[in-house]
Amino acid sequence: MTIKVLLADDHSLVRAGFRGLLSRTRDIAVVGEAATGDEAVRLATATRPDVILMDIRMPGMDGITATRRIIADPAVPGCRVIILTTFDTDDHLFGALRAGASGFLTKEIEPSELRRAVAAVAAGDALLSPDATRRVVERFAALRGPAAVARQRLDVLTSREREVVHLVALGLSNEEIAERLTISPFTAKTHITRAIAKLAVRDRVQLVILAYESGLVQPGG
Repeated sequence: MTIKVLLADDHSLVRAGFRGLLSRTRDIAVVGEAATGDEAVRLATATRPDVILMDIRMPGMDGITATRRIIADPAVPGCRVIILTTFDTDDHLFGALRAGASGFLTKEIEPSELRRAVAAVAAGDALLSPDATRRVVERFAALRGPAAVARQRLDVLTSREREVVHLVALGLSNEEIAERLTISPFTAKTHITRAIAKLAVRDRVQLVILAYESGLVQPGG
């Protein structure tokens, strides 16, 4: 099955570089290129990509707004967005993750890692870089403080599900969670899937954000 990718970056050289890297893989096809957020939204509807590599800073509509619109668009079901950034401390990354992005990559990523990341996100593995994502979420959660509304949302979870969400927020994989709780990886995945459904969040990234915003996990802990 071919993974359809849309590139959104206002620098033509950046787009050409990513197109060149991705075209070396048989099961990945670049279906379009956008230089602005508005163009990304339009091309997403027209090409219905599986994955979008989205820059944050673009003329007109920025990448965060474009991500939010694309994720909310029923005409683009299942589309996942990977944010492209120069540094994992970018102040805009938290907003992009809250808008529904499945993770982020730095533009200095190695070719093999880029292809693996695209394939992973297309398969539904949202948290591409647990440590980096956690640092971004921690930073902004510390500034915001826990929210009462977010805490109340966790009331629908069982004690084991809350425990699993806590470990997801710490960046543990399904296998690591299974080892920590002495359960099978399949059971760990089942708990995560149920928590995502109960909390009506999109993926693991959104679970991490909610865990910090609710105070279930404390920054630095």
